[in-house]
Amino acid sequence: MSAKVLLVEDEPAIAEVVSFALVGDGYAVDAVGDGERALAAALTGDYDLVVLDIVLPRLSGLEVCRRLRAASTVPIIMLTALGGELDRVLGLDAGADDYLPKPFSVPELLSRVRAILRRQELDRASGAAARRIGELVLDFAAGAVTVDDRRVPVTPSEFRLLALLASAPERVFTRHEIVAHLHDSAHVGDERATDVHVKNLRRKIEDDPARPERLVTVRGVGYMLRAV
Repeated sequence: MSAKVLLVEDEPAIAEVVSFALVGDGYAVDAVGDGERALAAALTGDYDLVVLDIVLPRLSGLEVCRRLRAASTVPIIMLTALGGELDRVLGLDAGADDYLPKPFSVPELLSRVRAILRRQELDRASGAAARRIGELVLDFAAGAVTVDDRRVPVTPSEFRLLALLASAPERVFTRHEIVAHLHDSAHVGDERATDVHVKNLRRKIEDDPARPERLVTVRGVGYMLRAV
């Protein structure tokens, strides 16, 4: 069965080109042009991925992302403004798994879509059950995280980041290693996205995010996970 993609783009010319490319790549595609319809479709449809423009009528892409993330773990690729570093940070903060600045190349978007969906399949087929690092538990079958017996909501990319760190507790992973793992490729983009994912995770898994004890920084190198 082909994966289902929800494309949210209010510029008809872009929506048509991207829809055509996604269908040509074998995906089932629904396209909507405003935020309210996008949120309703995403919450009621069984989608494998959402491609979401940040600037939309009726409801912004950021707000759609926030509300959708509160109810779903579906992967989200955010389309941001050219050079809009703030938009990219806000998109990741809102719960997006990846971002692509406009104007973008369609082949690059297709590559990001394939990578995220491939990672989803690999994670589901990994055969791992669960891993405990202190009071933090990763449930691979459900893609869920619990801390002190309390379930915390994480995005697919946040779960994948934690799974990498949990594969070797106390080992320091560089930003490049983390981004390469998240993108399933040696050719990676902005490593600063790692810092945003880490900041978001600390708000969820640390007692005091300003003084992290589980997900710690090794200055000048990267990050590691400790048992707490």
